[in-house]
Amino acid sequence: MATMIISLPDPMTDRVEAQTHTGRYSNAGDSVRDLIRRDRKRTGELGELRALIDEGTRSGVGDRTSDDIRRPGQTTLAAADQSP
Repeated sequence: MATMIISLPDPMTDRVEAQTHTGRYSNAGDSVRDLIRRDRKRTGELGELRALIDEGTRSGVGDRTSDDIRRPGQTTLAAADQSP
């Protein structure tokens, strides 16, 4: 594993140190590694979401009305209200 030396502003340093003092992480490196892992995951999820939005935009406007879209949900809700 490579070693990297970084400088952080005092508030960020305090945050990392607080995470280690509470026992959530065994050291500052663990805290930073977890932040990087979560950032990579978030970036991937945002990329997927952007791709879905682009796909929807390219597909154009549909021919269903807002009532057509809501109707199945309203039917399901009405059926659930009638069951014991």
